[in-house]
Amino acid sequence: MTGKDKAVKTICYHCGDNCDREHIVFEDKDFCCNGCKTVYEILNQNDLCTYYDLEQNPGISLKSKKFDDKYAYLDNEEITHLILDFKDGEKAKVTFYIPSIHCSSCIWLLENLYKLTDGVNHSRVNFVKKEFSADFNPEIISVRKLVELMVTLGYEPSISLEDSNKKNEKSINRSLYLKIGVAGFAFGNIMLLSLPEYFGFEGLEKNIQRFLTYLNILLSLPVVFYCASDYFKSAWSGLKQKFINIDVPISLGIIVLFTRSLYEIISMSGPGYLDSLSGLLFFLLVGRWFQNYTYQGLSFERDYKSYFPLAIYKYVDGILKSIPVNRIEKGDVINVRNQEIIPADSILKSDHANIDYSFVTGESNPVSKNNGDYIYAGGRQLGESINLEVVKPVSQSYLTQLWNNDAFTKEKDESFESLINKISKYFTIAVLTIALLGFAFWVGNDFKTALNVLTAVLIVACPCALTLSAPFTLGSAMRIFGKKNFYIKNVNVIERLLKISHIVFDKTGTITYNQTSEVNYEGVEVEQDDFKNIKALAINSTHPLSRILAESIDENPDNISLDKYEEITGSGLQAEVEGDAYKLGNWDFVNTGEYSSLEITDATQIFVSKNARLLGRFKIENKYREGLKEIVSFLKSRFGFSILTGDNKNEERRLIELFGNSATYKFKQSPQDKLDYIIKLQKQNAYVLMIGDGLNDAGALRQSNIGISVTDDTSNFTPASDAIMTSNSLRDLPKFINFAQVSHAIVIAAFTISFLYNILGISFALTGKLTPLVAAILMPLSSISVVVFATTVTNLMAKIKKLV
Repeated sequence: MTGKDKAVKTICYHCGDNCDREHIVFEDKDFCCNGCKTVYEILNQNDLCTYYDLEQNPGISLKSKKFDDKYAYLDNEEITHLILDFKDGEKAKVTFYIPSIHCSSCIWLLENLYKLTDGVNHSRVNFVKKEFSADFNPEIISVRKLVELMVTLGYEPSISLEDSNKKNEKSINRSLYLKIGVAGFAFGNIMLLSLPEYFGFEGLEKNIQRFLTYLNILLSLPVVFYCASDYFKSAWSGLKQKFINIDVPISLGIIVLFTRSLYEIISMSGPGYLDSLSGLLFFLLVGRWFQNYTYQGLSFERDYKSYFPLAIYKYVDGILKSIPVNRIEKGDVINVRNQEIIPADSILKSDHANIDYSFVTGESNPVSKNNGDYIYAGGRQLGESINLEVVKPVSQSYLTQLWNNDAFTKEKDESFESLINKISKYFTIAVLTIALLGFAFWVGNDFKTALNVLTAVLIVACPCALTLSAPFTLGSAMRIFGKKNFYIKNVNVIERLLKISHIVFDKTGTITYNQTSEVNYEGVEVEQDDFKNIKALAINSTHPLSRILAESIDENPDNISLDKYEEITGSGLQAEVEGDAYKLGNWDFVNTGEYSSLEITDATQIFVSKNARLLGRFKIENKYREGLKEIVSFLKSRFGFSILTGDNKNEERRLIELFGNSATYKFKQSPQDKLDYIIKLQKQNAYVLMIGDGLNDAGALRQSNIGISVTDDTSNFTPASDAIMTSNSLRDLPKFINFAQVSHAIVIAAFTISFLYNILGISFALTGKLTPLVAAILMPLSSISVVVFATTVTNLMAKIKKLV
């Protein structure tokens, strides 16, 4: 008996990818997903020589798959109305999120769906978002039939309550893109029209020169009143709150730049600075886009609704009918099937049930329930379908009440003021002081020169380069983190990483593997045939522990028949194999009455007996993630550690071996207990980083100063968090924290460069000799140089730190 932790890489016959997520064997060929297998079937059945050519072979039939009434709820018009993007007579449009999309074959197959069935007019796939959209005729193919076709192909869409509520939300900031386009267009054309002025051409007639300058004013109007509007609003909002943010000096510079340009052009005393103005706004907006760039395929704000199904089956006059989950009422009797989520607190009406609460309580082992037991919302049924009587509707269930905690209703504490806003207060005061002193110095000699000095200082000292330093540095860091599967919500998270003093780990699913356990046998020596018989017994059970045990035994139980097989809920299994009676289960069920040297502990264990003689036990323990020891050894000198878990103390010894005696260990922690512990740490002035994975961690993740959600697949459910990290990237946590500090140092260096440019520009301005040509060159040059420095050095340091 050995564990099955090692995996052999198998190459997909169709696309060449590794079959690491899924391995399907068809006609002695290996495929990585149902899409590749189906594409191969289509091509093979039709003797197609051209790889992606279906033009001569439309309407290929696919093998049918039995769904019974699993998707019958999609025949309910009220439910389909929530799902559809559009419907009018013979035209309808729908968009689904499909987590299993992962290669070119997936895209090709889904986009050729119209060739496989009647009624689908057009289909498209957004690979980044893993979204599939289809235009179809609802009179030919219903939503239910469309979904069943997709499932037949191996692409089951994710249909949840949250998805229906967010159908019309758009994640793309189209307004920002439009502003960048307008500013870029104006910048390029104003510079083109200003070329004669730059090079001192005297050949143009005065009327033509005047016309070109007025044309520049026309081009600059949308830049000032549309592209710069957000900066004006932000600056005004800050001033109303008696706070000087970075947008105050930017807005002041824009206003002075535009006003002086209008004066010079209208009075014919100069060409103005409209090229510098439009260039300034263009670079600022590009920097804002870079700073706000996020991972659109991920969701950082999720609640219990994204965990619940859209519909549930309810008994109406003894007949099961599908209804929207938010219409469940107290007293309703509902039916929940294998692997489905229980959406409301209920009483079990069936004889027994196995409930997986791991995503709600953190308890790694399923809980056995009997008729009349209370079952909380959020549990997942394992095994045959069960009937439940609803005690509380969805809006009043235990899970919903947890989400109504203050941690979810208040915004994250943003008291960590960004470095830019700290500097902006002093920068604005210093610039205004220098400008007024320069004005005072010149006003006694030449009022016009004094006015030029005043406005020139305000123009050239506009903190464009200063403003771009952080967005491009931290934006580059975000991109680098993303390549290592660490996706952060915004650049503020990087700044907050600098203040961490305490790290809290959830245990189950975060520092342990979700689907892998270590199984060890302890007891008398047994024959290989005994292991085969034990596996044959375990493999017939749907209980999760039986499945884990069966998967851990390598012996093949084929051709072994069981007699008198019986599964006693909450106790164990028993059967006869060729006259030998085997029992698997807990101590009370298997105990033969004889003395045993095996210590009875709280550890997860399955006892086994043969012919009323105790053989031993299988201890099932969590398998901790690779690299965990290295993470702890690197970080323990800098941060405090806490480990929270819904499990009992059975693995306390192993945790102490990993984290040491100085860490704090909390067992049997409910979601509320975890949240309260984070609050307790914060009251002790700790700046807390919480790392968790499930709904049971959601409150703690939200309450913590930084919450990181760990997942085996970013397309799977993750609770609301500041960052999402794939489980394989957890080992790089020390590198991420270290690189946040490196990024901060790069920002400081970029600020220094920006200040040098400002000192140079202000020196020119104070002499009263700042020409439009100098301003036009100096301002964009300072911005470009800071951007190049920030991005180049950030990427270089990432290579040095082995993050790319």
